[in-house]
Parts: sequence; structure tokens; C-alpha cells
Amino acid sequence: MMAVASDLHDPCRIADDTSLRRESGHGSFFGRRKGHKLRSHQSDLIAHLLPRLSFDPAKIEPSNLTALFGGQVDEIRIEIGFGGGEHLIAEALAFPHTGFIGCEPYVNGMAKILAQIEARDISNIRLFAGDASELLAWLPESSLSRIDLIHPDPWPKRRHWKRRFVQNATIAAIARVLRPGGEFRFVSDIADYCAWTLSHLARSPDFLWLAERAADWRNPWPGYTMTRYGRKATREGRRATYLRFRRTDRSLRTSPAPEGRA
Repeated sequence: MMAVASDLHDPCRIADDTSLRRESGHGSFFGRRKGHKLRSHQSDLIAHLLPRLSFDPAKIEPSNLTALFGGQVDEIRIEIGFGGGEHLIAEALAFPHTGFIGCEPYVNGMAKILAQIEARDISNIRLFAGDASELLAWLPESSLSRIDLIHPDPWPKRRHWKRRFVQNATIAAIARVLRPGGEFRFVSDIADYCAWTLSHLARSPDFLWLAERAADWRNPWPGYTMTRYGRKATREGRRATYLRFRRTDRSLRTSPAPEGRA
């Protein structure tokens, strides 16, 4: 997006979606890239802090992800569409030896999390503003311990269902990059999207749904940090569903015993 003449001297208008993608990679993503006008300090963070925390997959060899964090982390997790960053910030603080990659195409969300990273001096978060599918394609096989997708856009109209992030292709991509025993976690207050996700994951031989009782999907898992959107949904009477799926190790599976030899 090219800045119009009236915007050229306004630092709050320069940090548009094009400049954001130039710093953090690029690609298409079904979602808003910009909302309200950024404040001056937010624009400054986009211009100066974001380049230090973001990366372009086209310019980096993915074989050693820990190098993104100076080699100071034991494992890597990603959060896709972190919104205001409440959950991602809390996780990074709770697990200082885990590296987190936050993927968010919405420039205002990126500005919000940059402000929190600066204020709390957080060193174990890296940011990617491109297409999450592009990020998954770039990541090495079995390189992640967990992937979180929290309150994604449900695209409720049937003609838009193809835009939902959870699709057979993305499930296969998630399975490829998660290590055996790793988890994919999904939260939504939209019943149809929860059913959609459960149906798609149930068809995958690479994932096991971890719920054993109703409370396992009706209540947040231990340590879960409610997002601002989640609190709003609760106030408005919408109840979220919390789904956890474990990446199975297919190489360890055994064939059923022949009849009579179980």
C-alpha cells in the first residue's frame, strides 16, 4: 500500500501493512492487516524494534531454529494469530527457556505486542507478519513442541469456509513440523468452528484428541491466560471450547494383533 502525500510526514500512518511485511516476510492471509491509526510510539516500535525481532524465511536457513534466539532456548513453540498478545506474552514469561514465534498479520496487534515486549524486556519472542502457511512450509520437520491457534477468524459464511485456517492441508503441515508428542491447541467460542476443527483433526492419523471428560474441552487447560477477546466473549455469554491434540509417533504404532492372539 503506497502512502498518500498527506501521510508522508505523519509517523503514525507510515507503518502500514506493506512496511510490516517488508520487515517480517510476506504472503497472503485472510484477515485485516490494519485497524485504527497507530500512536507515535507504536509506529516507532514498528520501525525500530520490529526489525530486530522479525525475520524473513526467504533469507534464513531453517535448519537451526534456536539460532533465532541466540541458541538460548531448549524448544520452540508458535502462536498463530496472537491478537493483542496477552496469551503469548504470558507464555513467554512463564517459560523463559522456550523460544516463541508469534505470527500475526494485523499491524495493530503487532504494535501492541511490541510495546509489551519492550516494557517487560522479553527476549524469547520472535515475530512473523506474513502468512502462517508460509511459516509452516519453511519450518523444519519435527522442529516445534507446540502450536497454539486461539480464537481464529471463524469465517462463518459457507462460501468462506475455505478461508478457515484449519484445513486438511494445514493439518498435514502442522503434523510435519510438530515433533512426536508435541501439541496443537485450539480455542474458539464459535461452536461451528470447534466442530469443524474436531472433525478435521479426527480424520488425521497424526493426531490424538486428548480429552477424556467433558471438562477437558469446556474448561481452559491449567495455566491458560485468557485473552481480551476471550473475556469479551464470556461477558457476552459465549462459551469457548478448548481442544488439545497430541502429535502421534506413527513409527511407534503397532499393528493390531491377529484374531485369537491378543
